[in-house]
Amino acid sequence: MRPPPSRLSDYPLSETFTTRWADNDIYGHINNAAYYGFIDTAVNRFMIARAGIDIHSGPVIALVVETGCRYHAPLSFPQDVVVALKVARIGNSSVTWHAGLFEAPTEEGATAAAEAHFTHVLVDRDTRRPAAWPDRMRDALASAMA
Repeated sequence: MRPPPSRLSDYPLSETFTTRWADNDIYGHINNAAYYGFIDTAVNRFMIARAGIDIHSGPVIALVVETGCRYHAPLSFPQDVVVALKVARIGNSSVTWHAGLFEAPTEEGATAAAEAHFTHVLVDRDTRRPAAWPDRMRDALASAMA
């Protein structure tokens, strides 16, 4: 049996995005690729602002190695979307995020229209070999665990 959709209160972080006309597909709802774009943007904003990753010239970068998404209800343009995040697991060089996408504005008890998981591996910029999380980044990630 499929578990019920998560609630916004299940996530410690959230950010609102405005959908674009180009996000819709021929079926009249947001295309699945756009969901990943919202999640990727929210995660990377966190990694830059809170974890201090330098995407342009830092010694390490975080690469996506796995994603998956379960859709519960359609979202469409014109509509704002809340992307809610939490860190589910921190490994030596990896982090798994859980994301919920909600129709905005969200109301108390609102359930996710979609839920995703998103795994990054921290790697050396030059060699692309896994690298351990520096303390600052690990601490920032730990602050996002629910």
